[in-house]
Amino acid sequence: MENMAEEELLPQEKEEVEVAQVQVPTPAPAPDSAPAPDSAPTPASAPAPAPALAQAPALSPSLASAPDEAESKRHISIQRQLADLEKLAFVTEGDFDSASSLNSDNLDAGNKQSCPLCPKEKFRACNSHKLRRHLQNLHWKVSVEFEGYRMCICHLPCRPVKPNIIGEQISSKMGAHYHCIICSATITRRTDMLGHVRRHVNKGETKSRYIAASAAKPPNEILKEADTDVQVCPNYSIPQKTDSYFNPKMKLNRQLIFCTLAALAKERKPLECLDAFGATGIMGLQWAKHLGNAVKVTINDLNENSVTLIQENCHLNKLKVVVDSKEKEESDDILEEGEENLGNIKVTKMDANVLMHLRSFDFIHLDPFGTSVNYLDSAFRNIRNLGIVSVTSTDISSLYAKAQHVARRHYGCNIVRTEYYKELAARIVVAAVARAAARCNKGIEVLFAVALEHFVLVVVRVLRGPTSADETAKKIQYLIHCQWCEERIFQKDGNMVEENPYRQLPCNCHGSMPGKTAIELGPLWSSSLFNTGFLKRMLFESLHHGLDDIQTLIKTLIFESECTPQSQFSVPMPSNLKQEECGVFIKTTDDTTPDNYIAQGKRKGNETVTTLAKRQKTDVSTEHPPFYYNIHRHSIKGMNMPKLKKFLCYLSQAGFRVSRTHFDPMGVRTDAPLMQFKSILLKYSTPTYTGGQSEGHVQPASEDTVADRVEMSMNDKAEASSCRRW
Repeated sequence: MENMAEEELLPQEKEEVEVAQVQVPTPAPAPDSAPAPDSAPTPASAPAPAPALAQAPALSPSLASAPDEAESKRHISIQRQLADLEKLAFVTEGDFDSASSLNSDNLDAGNKQSCPLCPKEKFRACNSHKLRRHLQNLHWKVSVEFEGYRMCICHLPCRPVKPNIIGEQISSKMGAHYHCIICSATITRRTDMLGHVRRHVNKGETKSRYIAASAAKPPNEILKEADTDVQVCPNYSIPQKTDSYFNPKMKLNRQLIFCTLAALAKERKPLECLDAFGATGIMGLQWAKHLGNAVKVTINDLNENSVTLIQENCHLNKLKVVVDSKEKEESDDILEEGEENLGNIKVTKMDANVLMHLRSFDFIHLDPFGTSVNYLDSAFRNIRNLGIVSVTSTDISSLYAKAQHVARRHYGCNIVRTEYYKELAARIVVAAVARAAARCNKGIEVLFAVALEHFVLVVVRVLRGPTSADETAKKIQYLIHCQWCEERIFQKDGNMVEENPYRQLPCNCHGSMPGKTAIELGPLWSSSLFNTGFLKRMLFESLHHGLDDIQTLIKTLIFESECTPQSQFSVPMPSNLKQEECGVFIKTTDDTTPDNYIAQGKRKGNETVTTLAKRQKTDVSTEHPPFYYNIHRHSIKGMNMPKLKKFLCYLSQAGFRVSRTHFDPMGVRTDAPLMQFKSILLKYSTPTYTGGQSEGHVQPASEDTVADRVEMSMNDKAEASSCRRW
């Protein structure tokens, strides 16, 4: 809508620019050319403007200090061509009462002229050729260009300068400065002026848009998502041009977090929830509107405009706003007769770190613009036991190894681009979250971690106590990654330095290839990324609230957590089913009878917790295997590989755990080594010369022959390492 407004104002803008240019006045000036009565007085050091030049751009040097002048008028130092400055010098020095003195023939008449941008004591009147050289060398060459205009350096007393005390004398030296064409500000240095104009451009405050905004402010747009109305500012999807950023592509992220909170609300209520970076407040509004009295929502933002917009969106959705423990009376006036408030929302204007240090919460969501490592320590400082912290990171350039130095600075991790880079990004964020929790004597259990195209979402449950913190810290390990065949394995625990770390890798690339073939990545989270029981509860909540968009994703996460191929899926809903997570009995159905809430939200005794920890240590094999293989990445040259669904069945029939992964649509999560993976892939692939026969191996081959062919294909790929290595 704003772009349309710009296009409509283009003709008007051209007329204003033509009027605003400095022109030699005609002998018969227009009747409306009289000076404005409220114009600012002209300083004594600057030449007095003539009445005939009222249509010229702000000839008074003190325009920067006059807030009542229109923004469309410009200072005399802002011109299009050097000749305009020369004409301005002649006009300001000539006789304005006689029209004959304003002819262009007198520009080269040899009369002495003074500089229009310098005081008389700084530059005396001189001939026209000397003045032209002065204007070109001192003012025009050091100007700042913007949309066809030049903001020349000005030496007039437009900018107040602090006096310098030298001994007993006071010297007030006038400093050079620039006048901004957009906001009429005065900037002393040229580099600062370039940055000042660049900030205007980033905010969308160009000349035409600035005049349009001052004339008529465009109305805010109202969007609807999940039965929640939200009012957004213009350019809401461009962070550099708006205060309240709203990304429609993050709808999947918001629905995942809503299902997480809905599942947590079944354990205990009411929950104190915090949306630390509200922006438009869409996430907190959905919590309060759909969960009702089960949650007490707090929406925070440091930007004052965002706080105002959040309060308006609360009124738009018929929700009461609580500010400083006082209900706003305006919310009652907005409601129509017969309508009631759906709930209360507390809106705060505070730094997120300060707020999380001051108050305790059961659920905290962090979604800053970029990385969230600056807020993790504060989030785990006062989070309640068995609470949940969700972290959304949008700095995918560093997490996806496009800016490795940024990943090293923010997360302390050494990473490279691999075929499993999305899961690598998720494990990097979980490792940062685990370290922050351990510093606060708290442990975590990862409920799920999702890495899609434009964000990484990690949701963890908090377990208080130094024992849980120690167990969490042990799960942060380094990864050995082979640069040739993409094989990978976590380093073994122990304090002893291993003589040959290449022995830990299942591949034999180091023995057949010269030089160093592997690299150490991390530290990373080495344990499970999914909790099957919690994901099933999330799926039930998505069905209960009618969130059809994320049900497919949650089902994929459930199969990925169990590492089983997808089959006919149904949601179990027995009436008295409870499950155990982190030593907690949790109800999985929507039945609200008092019997089902026995021991919910209560930690077990120390003996039971110790037994649970021992069982988790011994039952490591039940966790899903880390990382995945891309079937296209490891395809055999000259062979048509089978369909992904059939290939999963072939791996499962061979006795390996296998499932698809949401990280990669063509990825296969399996505990099979890469050699076995390629062996089965080769066995059930068809040669290309058969003309696309039916899938399956044409003739049986011995295991030795298959292994030899796999090894030969690996050697061929090693020769073309420049194409395969990242």
